[in-house]
Amino acid sequence: MTDSSLPPGAQPAPPLSQKTLKEGGTVEPVREILWGSSAGVRKYETSEEVPPDMRKLVVKLMVVQADTEFGSIQQHRPWLDHAPTLEDRWIEARIIADEARHGLQACRILRDFGEEGQKFTDELLTKKEGEHKLEAFNIPFDRWSDVGAFTCFVDRVGVYQLRAFQECSYGPLARAMPLMLSEEQLHLNFGFSVLKRIAKDEGKYYGDRAEAQRAVNKWFPRALDMFGHSNSETSRRAIELGLKRWTNEEARERYLKEVAPLMESIGLELPDPLANRHIL
Repeated sequence: MTDSSLPPGAQPAPPLSQKTLKEGGTVEPVREILWGSSAGVRKYETSEEVPPDMRKLVVKLMVVQADTEFGSIQQHRPWLDHAPTLEDRWIEARIIADEARHGLQACRILRDFGEEGQKFTDELLTKKEGEHKLEAFNIPFDRWSDVGAFTCFVDRVGVYQLRAFQECSYGPLARAMPLMLSEEQLHLNFGFSVLKRIAKDEGKYYGDRAEAQRAVNKWFPRALDMFGHSNSETSRRAIELGLKRWTNEEARERYLKEVAPLMESIGLELPDPLANRHIL
């Protein structure tokens, strides 16, 4: 049945949930799978329902997610006592608490997968600095500008990774996203504010514009690496299974369009996106 109010040849607009998801916004929770080979089918709500290949991928993704959260805690922790202002120290405490909760959330999902998930959780709790899966989380914060650039660039990649899970085909994971995304927004705003203050308030806050630029040059390539390989078969499989919405390269392109005007607004320059990259 067609909508008689539409002009000849026009197509009906997609459902609001799908349109908003495509644009990177939030949606009212839905029970059906919105994309991939099982679109329209009810979401998987328990680990027992999940097909074997999807089970393996969910576990893999959650191990990486939890590992990044715990690695970030180790990087931020020294600055609880050394951040320049009282307000900065308070926000550092908030960030560490958020990362701990996000790691706990990922481990709770892992535990849904029985002994296998518990084994990975136990291993995650033994990881020391320098032992994490992604390079960005093995680099210590030597200067306060590292904290600002990391939270501005690397945490922003984390937000893209979480947004890719919004309303995914595994219900427990989809329902964890809104609160995690809300908490991550504090990190992004804080990181940008730190870089802005360093660049624009020379002599009044911490460091100078040259230091802010060095931090951008250091962390921007590591952030782009975090999206993964451009032609990743795993990312395509995740889309087919309804777990992620974008390929690695699609997410990276969205990210680049977002961060370029941010840096321009505070007089800092982004390096060549291909320069000093370790994963292409």
